[in-house]
Amino acid sequence: MKNYLEIKDLHVNVEGKEILKGVNLSLELGKVNVLMGPNGSGKSTLAHVLMGHPGYEVTKGKIFLNGEDITNMKVNERAKKGLFLSFQYPIEVPGVTIYNFLKSALKAVKQDKISVFQFRELIKEKAKLLGVDESFFERYLNEGFSGGEKKKAEILQLLVLDPKMIVLDETDSGLDIDSLRTVAKGVNSLSLNNKCVFLITHYKRILDYIKLDKVFIMINGKIALEGSAELVDHLEEKGYGWITEEIVA
Repeated sequence: MKNYLEIKDLHVNVEGKEILKGVNLSLELGKVNVLMGPNGSGKSTLAHVLMGHPGYEVTKGKIFLNGEDITNMKVNERAKKGLFLSFQYPIEVPGVTIYNFLKSALKAVKQDKISVFQFRELIKEKAKLLGVDESFFERYLNEGFSGGEKKKAEILQLLVLDPKMIVLDETDSGLDIDSLRTVAKGVNSLSLNNKCVFLITHYKRILDYIKLDKVFIMINGKIALEGSAELVDHLEEKGYGWITEEIVA
């Protein structure tokens, strides 16, 4: 199957310090891919660079989405191309309801006309899938939300926008077991035939609920190893030290 996302020799600086040191990565449509690695290895930096965060300087390399070079594209342009990033720490937006936020986001990304009735039915359908009450729509985005509620809001956004390239940056961080299952349920409900999921995580526990296809390990700003789902069990048992030793050897 054709690679949907390709990263070639990507080098990235943050405040003058090189964080990504030659990342090479290829992801296919229809697959759930997982990126793991120790703290400070560059995982979240990669997620932000994929979305086009202006605070990250690409000094070398290219990023291709469906064969198109998006290395220098702005955030909104990438979103219109079907790229979605779920943040580790979603921000609060006082005064903006989830309903209005989702409606504006859908209009900006899809640029399709949708009636008020159609939109209401769409978000009701997605909320029901996640077990979210409709009163949730009228709350201000992430204001006073628990960690689990913030993640529910982001997964609801994911389901409504229906992007093609989905990057989840430590979406499971700090979640209790019920919230973790909600996140996994949202991911598992996606029709993956025409989608590519890139899940970044520290922990194995969310992977107990999501069927994954490929695992990538990032060490010191590079992809050090890739393999099948069984690789996660090796990490659980041995940590990351053995990978570093193999690279050195």
